[in-house]
Amino acid sequence: MIITRTPLRISIGGGGTDLPYYYSKYKGFLVTATINKYIYIVLHPRTFHNESLIRYSRMEVVKNIDKIKHKAIRESLRYMGIAEPIEITSMADIPAQTGLGSSSTFLVGLLNALHTYKNEFASAATLAEEACEIDLDILKEPMGKQDQYAAAYGGILQLDINQKGKVLAGRLDIDHYTIEELQNNLFLFYTGIKRDANIVLLDQKKNAEDDQKRIEGMHQTKMIGMEIKKALERGDTRKFGEWLNIHWETKKKFSDKMTNPLIDKWYNLALANGAIGGKIVGAGGGGFFMFYCENNQKKFRKSMIEAGLRELPFRFEFDGSKIIFNA
Repeated sequence: MIITRTPLRISIGGGGTDLPYYYSKYKGFLVTATINKYIYIVLHPRTFHNESLIRYSRMEVVKNIDKIKHKAIRESLRYMGIAEPIEITSMADIPAQTGLGSSSTFLVGLLNALHTYKNEFASAATLAEEACEIDLDILKEPMGKQDQYAAAYGGILQLDINQKGKVLAGRLDIDHYTIEELQNNLFLFYTGIKRDANIVLLDQKKNAEDDQKRIEGMHQTKMIGMEIKKALERGDTRKFGEWLNIHWETKKKFSDKMTNPLIDKWYNLALANGAIGGKIVGAGGGGFFMFYCENNQKKFRKSMIEAGLRELPFRFEFDGSKIIFNA
């Protein structure tokens, strides 16, 4: 039995510039971080069975992997050349479609388990690159490369993406005090709204291709990501919070599906009760809010909870996908 644990991520700055239609022309840059909420993959050979058993939110029993309905599992098994009966079970700390990169986190964890099953070592770079190949080239998902690299590497990262799609992942040079400041002052609140990121991303892509002003907005988002990196590396967490606010106001222009009146109401309530800045994590349209609040945190929390939002306490996770059991 093999068990992998792979962290979910929060997008911090520059999100959207990891999408192919943007970086292929202008290069991408973003800051992302993983948290101590995970997806677990359990893999077990079915030596004396003729069928594979696949369990996620549904259960599948199939004799041929080509019959697997779960696209990521089916294509990962094909990619890895595994055709024999196998049992795969997934569990997650957080529901899917909430903006924390769960689909690519799942894929990275699955690939890690499959490599281990074949007695192969896979580096973080290998896991990230293979996950991107499956997501973007095979499944043709309208997504970027942030989630795969965050899940594979872990930590607080900057991702530089050249015009050929090559990703250079590196850890931000942040001191321990600044990390503690971030962990004490960053808050995640669940809106209760699930959304399909692909719908938002497709709309964003169409708008960007049709409107140069949207591209200019993405240039600004990339610049904001760079400014967030600078603020964090010099320990200016308040400026980081201010940049989050600018980031959100910029990203709202990308797509009409990025926000709605209820999300705007919650956001304004947060600012009125002490938050310096914040944004919806991920593609937008729902999922989790991330807010930065230094003072009056009790009042801030109370206002969010009374508005119907649910807090998700978290810490940063500095390891990427790992094998936690193999026997």
